[in-house]
Amino acid sequence: MFDFVRKNTKFLMIVLFLLIVPSFVLLGVEGYTRNQERSETVAVVDGQKITAAEWDNAHRAQVDRMRASMPQMDASFFDSPALRYQTLESLVRQRVIAAAAVQRHLTVPDAQLARLLSEDPAIASLRGPDGKIDMDRLRAITGSQGMTPDGFVEAMRGQLATQQVLGAVTNTAFSTSEDARAALEAYFGQREIQRVAFATADFAAKVNPGDADIEQYYQAHLDSFRAPEQASIEYLVLDIDALRKNVKISEADLRSYYEQNQAQASAAAERRASHILITAPASASAADREKAKAHAEQLLAELKAKPDSFADVARKESQDPGSAAQGGDLDFVTRGAMVKPFEDALFALKNKGDLSGVVESEFGYHIIKLTDIKAVQPKSFEQMRAQLEEQVRTEEAQREYAKAAETFTNMVYEQSDSLKPTADALGLEIRTAQNIHPTPIPGVQGVLGSAGFLQAVFDADSVQNKRNTQAIEIGSNQLAAGRVVSHTPARTLPLADVRDTVRQRVINTQAAELARKEGAARLQAWQGGEAASGLSTPVTVSRTATQNLQPKEVDAALRADAGKLPAWVGVDLGDGGYSVIKVNAVQPRAAVSAEQATAEVSQFTQVWASAESQAYYDWLKKQLKVEIKVAKPTLGGLNG
Repeated sequence: MFDFVRKNTKFLMIVLFLLIVPSFVLLGVEGYTRNQERSETVAVVDGQKITAAEWDNAHRAQVDRMRASMPQMDASFFDSPALRYQTLESLVRQRVIAAAAVQRHLTVPDAQLARLLSEDPAIASLRGPDGKIDMDRLRAITGSQGMTPDGFVEAMRGQLATQQVLGAVTNTAFSTSEDARAALEAYFGQREIQRVAFATADFAAKVNPGDADIEQYYQAHLDSFRAPEQASIEYLVLDIDALRKNVKISEADLRSYYEQNQAQASAAAERRASHILITAPASASAADREKAKAHAEQLLAELKAKPDSFADVARKESQDPGSAAQGGDLDFVTRGAMVKPFEDALFALKNKGDLSGVVESEFGYHIIKLTDIKAVQPKSFEQMRAQLEEQVRTEEAQREYAKAAETFTNMVYEQSDSLKPTADALGLEIRTAQNIHPTPIPGVQGVLGSAGFLQAVFDADSVQNKRNTQAIEIGSNQLAAGRVVSHTPARTLPLADVRDTVRQRVINTQAAELARKEGAARLQAWQGGEAASGLSTPVTVSRTATQNLQPKEVDAALRADAGKLPAWVGVDLGDGGYSVIKVNAVQPRAAVSAEQATAEVSQFTQVWASAESQAYYDWLKKQLKVEIKVAKPTLGGLNG
């Protein structure tokens, strides 16, 4: 391959020229700009760049894997900036550990890799009777993950090499029972305390802000009084439910479906089977499997000559420890209960007493005897009518969805000045929503909770020209398109509209400051020996028994220096005011059982190992001069 490149450099330059120049002519500078954006550096690890295109590819692969495991998840989840950033952090982590592995000359020899692959259950399941891997199945599995078999093997090699980097830390982490006891004693310790609260609300009556105070606060907090961009919209949703309403079902269709259903019910009847197993696991050599198969065929010939001897032969010859002693009896089974080759052979037998041929499975070779059939009592057509109609509607809607989705996608784009033609063509209802915002409101599901849909609605073209959005995938088998009816840009609300709110915030702020000053003064006096007043009844607090204290108060009480008791601490509660805590006594942690103590040491060791691993990774990032050039997204919300 590389010899060809070296020997044909001039020819390749001409080909590249012919490819690149037309792309400028046809796509223009905009296409070139998009390519530049995709080549933009989003992170640097050890001097090596990670481009936006690599980030996009990694995120696309991650989304594909997540969609496969969570097909019902709202598509807006996959669009979130937080998930994209998480993918970037994961990509950076992979590069950091890979670079560290290279620097430390950590490699995985071919022999070690081959041994680990042979022990992998997923790989073992791909081996045929001759011990060879079914390459077609392997290509299908790795292809679903965007890889070739060779790429999969090299990815495994890289993964094993990088595991050695952090493994040097995590595999050597340990903690003694004394370490765990000291840490857990401190964490679960108890203290007897008393408390005096200086609540903001108790000082509010002492505050009377003037116009200047209100104006000053308003000007200093303008961002808190911004009304977000909002729009009122029309939108369409195409999903299975929308199509089901338009499905017309004839009596003949229902009758036909009923007959098919009855046939399936008959096929689903339970069958009682006995079998003889000659074991030959997938990992066995070809010679051993042929020997096992020959033995099974010999037994089958004997059974055909003496069918009534099946139970005796099974007790003597079957290598299935679970059924041999019962003469091979497996009791009644239904479809899905056995491995497919066994199931197919059993349900192909028609009459009690019938014998199968020699059946190969991943366990070896079976001879199967059908010993009984438990028929399913069919329901009448009238009994099943409602259920059948529901099933037929759903199946027909599923068949129609692909065609309808194409029509939907094309029409909302081609007739972009209105959603009505699309709605009329597909029998959809035009829905409306008022005062929606560009970011999803937490807890809202469906179309109006989809970040992708809202982003399309608030796109400049959609807002300015009132055109339909493109079709947006909301979830599995669900598309939506919207159109802006009216739009209000983000703006700062005038003081006159929010004066009461501003005044109340000024009161709260000034009252909280008075509470802090009073609390701090009382703390200083009581620390100096002045008799304290207003203390609560003594209570015992811990991190698991907080006695309705705020987390800040519990933390301050447990962290207070107990060298000299009583100990006094002050806690700034922000807008809530201030509290003073008096620590009277330190009490040991309640005794735990030996089993719990052992479990706690194990958990503590895991946490310790995780902390050491994270610290080592953070150190590697500094050594490799990691730089992420993309700002970490923050949770959006309404300012109030």
